[in-house]
Amino acid sequence: MAKVTGLGGIFFKSRDPAALGAWYARHLGLNVEEWGGVRFNEDAQRPGYTLWSPFAADTGYFGPGAQPYMINFRVDDLDALLAQLRVAGVEVDERIDQSEFGRFGWIVDPEGTRIELWQPPA
Repeated sequence: MAKVTGLGGIFFKSRDPAALGAWYARHLGLNVEEWGGVRFNEDAQRPGYTLWSPFAADTGYFGPGAQPYMINFRVDDLDALLAQLRVAGVEVDERIDQSEFGRFGWIVDPEGTRIELWQPPA
């Protein structure tokens, strides 16, 4: 039986893709490539990767209408990253959730998108 083997990408609209890419590079350390996106290789033993890439706000790629989404980034030290983002002036939600799935915090990017940061359990 054929099945899904991983996430192929995260694609979304942006008012200013280049500026938003620069913000994510500066504040979250994403390695934004020349073409405007980020390639995540989660398992070097398997082909494929996950992509992160903003699209122009008027793109037709997603079809007509608004497309809601949520981005969740895995992080290695939630407390340190949230502290670093606060110092940089990024909007940080004061709430942190903890469960058997790990710890979760939230920030808001310059376009008003709520981003979830996840530190998996040790």
